[in-house]
Order: sequence, then C-alpha cells, then structure tokens
Amino acid sequence: MQPKVSIIMGSTSDLPVMKKAADFLNDLEIPFEINALSAHRTPAQVEEFAKNAEDRGVKVIIAAAGMAAHLPGVIASMVKIPVIGVPINASLDGLDALLAIVQMPPGIPVATVGINGAQNAGILAAQIIATGDAALAEKVAAFKDSLKDKIVKANQDLAEVKYKFKTN
Repeated sequence: MQPKVSIIMGSTSDLPVMKKAADFLNDLEIPFEINALSAHRTPAQVEEFAKNAEDRGVKVIIAAAGMAAHLPGVIASMVKIPVIGVPINASLDGLDALLAIVQMPPGIPVATVGINGAQNAGILAAQIIATGDAALAEKVAAFKDSLKDKIVKANQDLAEVKYKFKTN
C-alpha cells in the first residue's frame, strides 16, 4: 500500500495532536505514513523525504511544527504537491508557530489550519485528494453530513433542558 498522505512532525511530542489527522485518514481508508523529521536537527533527511515524496505517490503532506515552525515551509520549498501546516501549541499559546507557518514568502504556499488543528488538516487532505477520486468524495460528503446530524441531535437534546425562564 502506497501512502497518499504523509504526516510529518518535528518531534514525537507532536503525536498527541497529530493523531487526530491520522485517525481521520484511517477512518476514510486513505493510506498514510507518519514520520518525525526536523528542519533543524535532520535537514538532510527532510530534503531527501521532500524530494522523493511525489515519486512515492504522496499527494498531500501534512507538516506539524511548534515554536519556530520551519518544517512546513522548508518542505513546501522543495515540493510541487500541497503542504498543509499544523501549528503546534509549544510556546506562546502556539501563536509563534501559527505566524511562522502562515507567513510564507511568495511562491512557497503552505495551507495552514488552526493551532493544534490536525483533524482539519486531515479533512483538508482528504478533500484535496477527493477532487480526483469519486469514491473518496462520497466519503467526505458523508462525513460532512454527519456534522449536520450532530447539530440536529444537539438541538433535540437542548430542547429537553428545562429552565424556569427558558422559552424553547
């Protein structure tokens, strides 16, 4: 099985956050890989990974990083496929990572989700791949429909909550 999505993080300490992307991809049966690579500690391995990702069948890269958060941008500078950055709340409430990832120079885009927003990164990766995969597009649509169902159910549950001055 060839990975369609590569989840990369600067350290395994990011795994509790990035697990949400992996869980989503797994639920939709999208083959993926997970690796720890550091733009600062293993730059040669990052370059080797990036330069070979597309040839290995990877369609989207999800790259997580905290603090200086260079990993998503460094990878994006070396690939033609989409890179989704996940800022990790490692310091300064994650704002340093968010700004580092989102403020890329012209020509090196990184799609960026919210701080610790790994699930949205997984969803976005699935949506990107689904543009050329009708079966996956149906799975993504079913997931989106399930979000609506959760809100309908939540409102039904809220209707049962009683207060003296509640009007609905």
